[in-house]
Amino acid sequence: MKLDYEVVRDWERVPEGYAFTEVAGVACDSRDRVYLFCRNRIPVLVFDREGQFLAGWGEGVFTNPHGIYISPDDRVFLTDNFDHTIREYTPEGTLLRTLGTPGQATDTGFRKDRSPLCRGAGPFNMVCNCVLNRRGQLFAADGYANARIHKFDAEGRHLFSWGEPGDGPGQFNLPHGLAIGPDERLYVADRENSRIQVFDQEGQYLAQWRWPNRPSDLFIDAQGLVYVAEMGFRDEPRPAHFANWLSGPPPGHDRVARVTVCDLDGRIVTRIGGDDPFPPGNFVAPHGLWVDSRGQLYVGEVTKAARRIWAPLDPRCFQAFRRSA
Repeated sequence: MKLDYEVVRDWERVPEGYAFTEVAGVACDSRDRVYLFCRNRIPVLVFDREGQFLAGWGEGVFTNPHGIYISPDDRVFLTDNFDHTIREYTPEGTLLRTLGTPGQATDTGFRKDRSPLCRGAGPFNMVCNCVLNRRGQLFAADGYANARIHKFDAEGRHLFSWGEPGDGPGQFNLPHGLAIGPDERLYVADRENSRIQVFDQEGQYLAQWRWPNRPSDLFIDAQGLVYVAEMGFRDEPRPAHFANWLSGPPPGHDRVARVTVCDLDGRIVTRIGGDDPFPPGNFVAPHGLWVDSRGQLYVGEVTKAARRIWAPLDPRCFQAFRRSA
């Protein structure tokens, strides 16, 4: 299979007052409307499939927008990792349900600037992303100050969790992104272990892929193609309180941030992005991605740290790609 992608220049038309500074997450609904979850005054920006602005909502709710997932019936799930919550909304921004207690973290021994992550715990401590299976059960990647995957039933009741700090099978060092394939397997972006782990839906370890460069997000399309946002190993500062974060590429890896497309067994089909982060089509820190029904790819980036390092250069934080083959 051969796949090529080209950048759609200036795809998004953002009205004055709605400009975004970081796009932490991207998702599409059943009508291919594109939702950007941004770290700015109005965090949820909605566009039609041609990039025309439709709506903005969520002002004053979120402490740190992080991940977004939209279910087949168009429920919008938004993770706020500083608030330790997952909020479920209608497409128009009406709150339906909140998982987790706002502002309350579970005890993993982690204390910012004082102690590292010591153990896994229940939901949530700086939760990252979520995904639903065909039965409406929710899986959450609880990563920055925890090391677990949590499973909930369709009514939001916690069923069980798995994972502990480490780099062995079923252990995690920042479980960050999730996707469920047509094979019903759960794929987890284990970011700071620079790998993707594969599980069944009862948490049994099945396989791992060791080639990703700090994978942050995953999306699996209807053809079974897996899209992997890889943050790479740019020369950015590592927070002292996350001492377990990788400071450089492990053997066999490079520093490039990119999007890789592979099959359900991890065999690489194509890659998007190169070493220089600034030209269109390349990346600084791809953090969230989604593919619509036409195969158009949307990638959000978190570039605040890069702006400090590379000022006065101003890296972009969102790109749209059209599949050209």
